[in-house]
Amino acid sequence: MFLNVNRSGALRNMGSGFSKFIFSASNKQINRVVLPVVFKIFNQSAVYYEILIFEIMHKTAKASIIRTENVFLKSQFLQREVCIDLFVPAAVSTDAPVSLLLINDGQDMEKMNFHKILDYLYAEQAIEPMLFVAIHAGEDRKMEYGTQNHLDYKDRGAKAPLYTSFIFDELLPYIRQKYAIASFKEKAYAGFSLGGLSALDIVWNRPGEFTKVGIFSASLWWRSVDQDDEEYDDDKHRIMHQQIRNGQFAPWLKFFLQCGNLDEIKDRNHNGIIDSIEDTLDLVKELENKGYDRENDIYYLELEDGHHDVYTWGRAMPVFLKWGWGLK
Repeated sequence: MFLNVNRSGALRNMGSGFSKFIFSASNKQINRVVLPVVFKIFNQSAVYYEILIFEIMHKTAKASIIRTENVFLKSQFLQREVCIDLFVPAAVSTDAPVSLLLINDGQDMEKMNFHKILDYLYAEQAIEPMLFVAIHAGEDRKMEYGTQNHLDYKDRGAKAPLYTSFIFDELLPYIRQKYAIASFKEKAYAGFSLGGLSALDIVWNRPGEFTKVGIFSASLWWRSVDQDDEEYDDDKHRIMHQQIRNGQFAPWLKFFLQCGNLDEIKDRNHNGIIDSIEDTLDLVKELENKGYDRENDIYYLELEDGHHDVYTWGRAMPVFLKWGWGLK
């Protein structure tokens, strides 16, 4: 499914409750749908940011129904303490199967007001109860994130294999022990920018562990050759695209991808489409070529006024959560 949200959030009348229109990209016609509603969340002083969802939320949670906990986990792989924020609905029972969502760049959850997003969604019974684990990035973020099997052209991502080991051999065992969970209903991973690339890389290389991945303004430009090099070729040197092309089809995986028209201004091939959108749409093509269905397995959300920032990703977060774990 392909969605596009404009600045006003207005619904174009094309019948059946949604507005479908055609967007031309590189002479390719792509069906999109417009989300109808803009809902505003306020902080104590002013409008914090706009959050787009499928229907207006009429209820306001008077008190948080989310238990939050901040812990530090010492990692032998990363040789540092990793700060982790845990978000658990107060009424959730770990005796029943529960889903897990890992989130890279967890330090941004406070700025995103993530607990308030969850409060609204749970108050509306819009998503199923689940466990959220937000992993704060370290000072060596550009080395720990990236692609675990391939360095980029500046040798960044050198610690990505260690970060992956931290996830599977330290973090997940800790979570299972803390909450006495032998296995999860399902596991998913999400991330923003370079953290989105990392999330996708981990899921793609360990598909048996996950069912879904959500990437927001992901750094899909990650390349093995500098784009200014004469030999650079989009088709050969974007690392994640090559991984998809050369990887194995895992039919159970689902993909959520978000971009903003104002993510950046770079347009390396001068075709009128910014690089972040083109890189994302090209990744969608690779997924389709691998065997994934655009309507059932891939959800692409494009915000016309979306920037490369936490506020934009916060607007998209409810859409992602309802796509993955919605009850309505």
